[in-house]
Amino acid sequence: MGDWMQFDQLKRRKFITLLGGAAMSRPLAARSQQADRMPLIGVLIGYAEDDPEVKARLAAFRAGLAKRGWLEGRNVQIEYRFAAGSSNQHASFAKELIALRPDVILAHSTPVTAALQQETQAIPIVFVNVSDPIGSGFIASLAHPGGNITGVLLYEAGIVGKWLGLLKEIAPSLARIGLLGNPKTTPFDYFLRSAEAAATLLSVEVIPSRVEASAADIGRALGALASSPNSGLLVAPDATTVVHRDRIIALAARYRLPAVYPFNYFVAEGGLLSYGTDQLEMFRQTANYVDRILRGVKPADLPVQAPIRYETTINLKTAKALGLTVPNGILLAADEVIE
Repeated sequence: MGDWMQFDQLKRRKFITLLGGAAMSRPLAARSQQADRMPLIGVLIGYAEDDPEVKARLAAFRAGLAKRGWLEGRNVQIEYRFAAGSSNQHASFAKELIALRPDVILAHSTPVTAALQQETQAIPIVFVNVSDPIGSGFIASLAHPGGNITGVLLYEAGIVGKWLGLLKEIAPSLARIGLLGNPKTTPFDYFLRSAEAAATLLSVEVIPSRVEASAADIGRALGALASSPNSGLLVAPDATTVVHRDRIIALAARYRLPAVYPFNYFVAEGGLLSYGTDQLEMFRQTANYVDRILRGVKPADLPVQAPIRYETTINLKTAKALGLTVPNGILLAADEVIE
C-alpha cells in the first residue's frame, strides 16, 4: 500500500511540474517571438518622394544603416511617408507611423518633428534638418536632450551672418535683403532675429518675406522685393522653398536679385551662391543614431550633433548674367565652382 501511495505522489508531482512548465512556456514563447520580430524604422520626410535630393539622402541613410549591419528587408523594415512640403499632411502621416509602433522614427524637418512629438513621448525620434530644436521645444539642451527626441542639428543661428556676409561681398551695392521662408515649415523667427542682428554690421536692411506654400505667393513676395533697387535675397532652409526652388531660382534671375541659398543643389540648378551643410553626410549621421537606439541606447543619452562641415558653391554663369564679379577670396574658398 505504501509503495502505491509513493508512486501516486510521484505521478502527481510530475504532472504538476509538467503543467507548470507548460504554463511557463507560453510567455517564454511569446517573448521569443517578440525577440525574433524584425525591427521597424519609421521615416517621415517633409519633401516629395520623387525629389532627386530625397532619393539621394535616403540612399545615404540606408548606406549608413548597412554599414552598421542593418539591411532593409533582411533584418530591418522601413516604413516611409512623404509630406511633399505640405504642412497639412504632417499630422496624418505622424498618426499613421505611430500606429505601426516602430522602434524608432527618423523625422525630417521641424514641422515633421513637431507632428510626431504630438503623437508620442515614448517612441524614440531622431531628427534631421531641424535648426532650432530647443526653441521648438523638442529638447532641453544640445548636450542633454532629456526626452525621447535627439538628432542632427541643421544650422545654428549664427549661420545667417555668414550668408549675409557672403552675399554682401559678392554684391557690395546691396542695401536690402529679403529673408524668404514659410513660418509653417521653418523656424522663420529664429533666422530672422539672427539676420537682423548681423544686418547692422553689414549696413543692409533685412526684409521679412513670409510666404505660404504656394508658387503664386512666392511670386508676389519676390516681385515686391524686386520693386526696390539694390535688393538681394536670402532663402531660408525650408520645405516650402525646397519644393518651389525652380520658381525661386527663375524669379531671382528674372528680377536680377543676387541670392544666397542654404543648400548646394540650388546653385547646381542655376542659383548664384550657397553655403551650407553636407546633407548626405547628415543623413549618414542619423543612421548612426538609429543604430544605437535599436541596440538599446536611449535618445536622452545621445547629445544632439552640431554641423561640422560646410560647403561653399558658386555659379559663375549666374554671376555673369547678374553682372557680378566674384571676389578671388570666395573663389579660392569655394568647394565647387560651376562655370
